[in-house]
Amino acid sequence: MLNFPCITVDPAQMGGVPCVRGLRIPVATVLRMLAAGLSAQQILQEYPDLQEEDIRESLRYAAATALERELPLPQSV
Repeated sequence: MLNFPCITVDPAQMGGVPCVRGLRIPVATVLRMLAAGLSAQQILQEYPDLQEEDIRESLRYAAATALERELPLPQSV
């Protein structure tokens, strides 16, 4: 198992979804912002408590978890 020191999961916080460093900022929020085309600098402006390493680790965490499960995808036409 990979180590993600910046990613925390606490059932008592945010419903137990993975968050960044115990902050109330879900990893999924960071990923959605990146997917929407925001730069790291724009994300850091929106969430000043984040650090660049948090964004990189969110991406590493997403890549690692994507390898662990299969998600159904719609068939291409």
